[in-house]
Order: sequence, then structure tokens, then C-alpha cells
Amino acid sequence: MALTAQVKDELARLQVDKTSCRKSEVAAMLRFAGGLHIISGRVVIEAELDTAAAARRLRQAIAEVYGHQSELIVVSGAGIRRGNRYVVRVVKDGESLARQTGLLDNRGRPVRGLPPQVVAAGIAEAESAWRGAFLAHGSLTEPGRSSSLEVTCPGPEAALALVGAARRMQIPAKAREVRGIDRVVIRDGDAISAMLARLGAHEALLIWEERRVRREVRGTANRLANFDDANLRRSARAAVAAGARVERAFEILAADLPEHLRQAGELRLAHKEASLEELGKLADPPLTKDAVAGRIRRLLATADKRAQELGIPDTEAGLSPDLLDL
Repeated sequence: MALTAQVKDELARLQVDKTSCRKSEVAAMLRFAGGLHIISGRVVIEAELDTAAAARRLRQAIAEVYGHQSELIVVSGAGIRRGNRYVVRVVKDGESLARQTGLLDNRGRPVRGLPPQVVAAGIAEAESAWRGAFLAHGSLTEPGRSSSLEVTCPGPEAALALVGAARRMQIPAKAREVRGIDRVVIRDGDAISAMLARLGAHEALLIWEERRVRREVRGTANRLANFDDANLRRSARAAVAAGARVERAFEILAADLPEHLRQAGELRLAHKEASLEELGKLADPPLTKDAVAGRIRRLLATADKRAQELGIPDTEAGLSPDLLDL
């Protein structure tokens, strides 16, 4: 199951007993998923949801908390919207419900943001408002670089009200307009986890955290693998450069080469891909890594000094630019 569907399924089954919290949730669901319509001079409320469970939850809350009956209309998907849509409609007592939930103010004017009784309420009501908004128009993407918990809003006033509710929960959220659509977005991984916990989606939180950790481990492993691969390539190029310089040093010094330096150079030429530590073990008698490095360094320095005295190319003369950078 996709993460968004997992969260909505869990939230739709969450048991909430506090009346004020149920009212905040209903108000947010109607505000973010619905609208007010005037049909034959009567106020009609419609809320369009993408899951049957959320629609059932909204109908149950409207009946139990406000005592109004509603009807459910199933709209088959077409075009881009392939899944069914579920429209909860209140016709008979639409205006009464609109006033009770704060969709209309005392003068009968539509409220653009969230109702004042939700905005001024406590933390539990803020959590419920977010729960209702997510059930109405929320989404959660997979953990990763572009992970986000997002709610599409009916307008900037509703977006700002939702940001304020998140702030009361000490969770950073941002309101933004994307292609003419207002959204509230949470991108920080820890903030997303905190919001899922606040909403009550604990099962979905465990799944999201597990995928988040798995992705971070995979990303770390990939970075380490790339790092190791780069080190191997660098070591290989360094060995090629050292071998070429040793060969040139033998040409410059010829018979004037001290025996202990010759042995170190021959080891380097005979085992071009071996590390300095491995070359030390192959020496007779065995040498330390630093001893091998010191002898090869002295061999090359002696050859370069002789080349300068003779006015001939030194040990780096035949190296390509990329090998000279090592």
C-alpha cells in the first residue's frame, strides 16, 4: 500500500472521543475537501474525498456530533483521476451545519480560513484539524531527498491557518503557491515523523521510518563505495606514475645506483599494483612501509638531481598531466 493510502486508512480508523476534537476534524475535512453551494436557494455542503473510509468517518461524525443526515455519492474515476471519488453531501440541514462547523460566520458569510473556534483552540484540536485536512487533501511521499508531507489547500487563508496549527505543535511547516494552487508542506524528516505521530498514524510512522533508515543506510553505503572506488583508482594511477618514474631513474643512474635503492626500485617495477606495505613484506629482508617509501623517494630524488646536472629530462618528464597531479 502506498504511504498516503496507508496514512489515510489508519487515520480513518482512529478512535477519537473528545467532542471538540471531532468538531475540529469535521470542520477541517469540510473546509479542505468541500465547498458551499446554493441550490434552489438552499445552502448545500459537499465534501469530495478519495477514500471510502474517510467518507464513512465524515458521515458518522456529522450524524453523531451534529445530528444531521448526509448522503454518499460515488463518482467513478475517469481520465487522470482513475480511482473512485466519494462525495458526502448535506442538503436538508446544509446551512445549519455550515454555521455549526464555522464554514459560515454569524452574518452568513463564508469563512476563508479555518473557523475561529479551531484556530483559537488547544493542541489536541490543532492535531485534529491537521488530521481532517490530511484526510481531505493530504499526501506523503517516500523518504528521500524530495520527501514531503503535503496538504493541498482551498486558499491562502486556509494554508496560513494550517501552518499556524502546525506551529502550535512546534512542527515547522511552510505555505507556498505552486502553479496557482496553495499548499502546506513539511519537508524535514524529523518533522514529518513528529506530524505522523501527532495525527495518530503510528503504524504508518513505523513504515516510513523503516524506509527512511533503509534509504539512509543505502545512501551511506553508496557514498562509501564511491569513495573506496575513487581511492582505488587514485592508488592505481599513483602506482603507474611511480613505476614510470622508477624506470626513468634506472635509465638516468644506470650503474651508479646504490644497491639498496635498486632493490626498492625493482620491487616497485615487479609489483606495480602492490601497496608499499606489501612491497615491504616482499623485500629480503622484510622492510617497513616507511622504509620502502623512503628508499623509492631517495631513488627518484637522486635520479632527478643527476638529470639536472646532465641537462636531461628528469623522472617526471614522461608522465601525462593527470599522473603529474597525484
